[in-house]
Amino acid sequence: MGGSSLAAEVFSKVFGARANYPQLIVLDTTDPAAIINIAQKISWDRALFIVSSKSGKTLEITSLFHFFYNETRKRKGADAGEHFIFITDEGSPLAKTAREFSPFHVFLNNPDIGGRYSALSFFGIVPAAIIGMDVKKLLNNAKTAADETGIMLGAALGTFACQGRNKLTVHLTPRWKVFGDWLEQLIAESTGKAGKGILPVLDEPVGDVDLYNKDRVFVFFQDENDDFSRIKNLNATGHPVITVGFKDDYDLGSQMYTWEIATVVAAYFLGVNPFDQPDVEATKIHTRKMIEARQKKKSAEEQRPGFSNADTSIYGDITGNTLTDVLNTFLKQSRAGDYICLQNYLSPSAEIDGAVARLRAAIFKKYKLPVTHGYGPRYLHSTGQLHKGGANRGLFMQLTGENIVDVAIPEDLNTDRSFLSFGALKDAQAQGDWRALKEKGRRIIRIHCQKDAVIFLKKLTASL
Repeated sequence: MGGSSLAAEVFSKVFGARANYPQLIVLDTTDPAAIINIAQKISWDRALFIVSSKSGKTLEITSLFHFFYNETRKRKGADAGEHFIFITDEGSPLAKTAREFSPFHVFLNNPDIGGRYSALSFFGIVPAAIIGMDVKKLLNNAKTAADETGIMLGAALGTFACQGRNKLTVHLTPRWKVFGDWLEQLIAESTGKAGKGILPVLDEPVGDVDLYNKDRVFVFFQDENDDFSRIKNLNATGHPVITVGFKDDYDLGSQMYTWEIATVVAAYFLGVNPFDQPDVEATKIHTRKMIEARQKKKSAEEQRPGFSNADTSIYGDITGNTLTDVLNTFLKQSRAGDYICLQNYLSPSAEIDGAVARLRAAIFKKYKLPVTHGYGPRYLHSTGQLHKGGANRGLFMQLTGENIVDVAIPEDLNTDRSFLSFGALKDAQAQGDWRALKEKGRRIIRIHCQKDAVIFLKKLTASL
């Protein structure tokens, strides 16, 4: 999750796999449909599982490890361990577990490297090597980056943020689109604390220049074939624009290094510690409480919807008798400097991505505010720190749905005994973050889909 998986995902999606090298699939979710989809796709005889966790006790990774190890054991018996390698810190619980199950191979990372700053450590380069990337070329490229570039970039971002321009709107080429997810975690989790922070805005639909408020800074990653007209239009209206050029995909090395330096410098300007994440634990505490209650067979406190119809229920402090009234009354609370965040616990798919993009575009056009989006529980390890620790500027719309399928989580290795499913875990994580955000006084509603998720999102869009 987070820094233990995002760099690997960048390398996998940008480079793919060379001939005669394996394909890399990154699974950083507790969504049961996504897990079943991967389990049905892989060749169990040839699969190699990389269990990657800095702390060695990440709930999602432990659960996925138990599931995939036990599924491998059913097929491979005593040879199951040959299909697993580990990346973790020295002294972590995962390192101890791995050593007990020879012939597991363990890559022990330097524990002084923070998770979101670990792209060019074992967490990034082991998966990169497995798919056939030239790791030496990647690292040499990083060495070519001048520290001064990152320092100047960070000083600019920090200065703009202190002046109220704290919405960093990132435009990437299609091939580098996934780099935005890595950058989002780096910046949001490093700066979003003590009531401050820089909010990355990714994949935002292109809007007219007059839709943007004076809280924006734009970053364009461009190659020589890109159209520079939008940059000129933004510059002409006084919006700060930073352009980043690159020659080839191995420039990811220098960009990762540069942005890590820049983020630390920006955090200095904001007066926050870029290496901690003090508010992440709040969601985990609430999630654990719900899981413990389930284990003890205690009834969890149920939320009651403030609005419901045939296929939608909405929870939170809401008013209105129709879906249109409820949504717009909630969003009309917004004021200059705010942003709207879609926390999406629906099963990920291309169809959901498209429907969410249209919903974002409709909200942006009507309310002229940045609209961010993240799949849960993935975003908890990325922007979740900023949501709870940054300024109280977010309006959060949590999107949940029924688990059409589900998968049991084995309590341990070598057992099928289970008291918790991935669907129940995902639901507990959504409710845990809801409670953590409410404790922080955040404005949040939960919109629950009871039927088809794509149709549900279309109805939300039409209701604006």
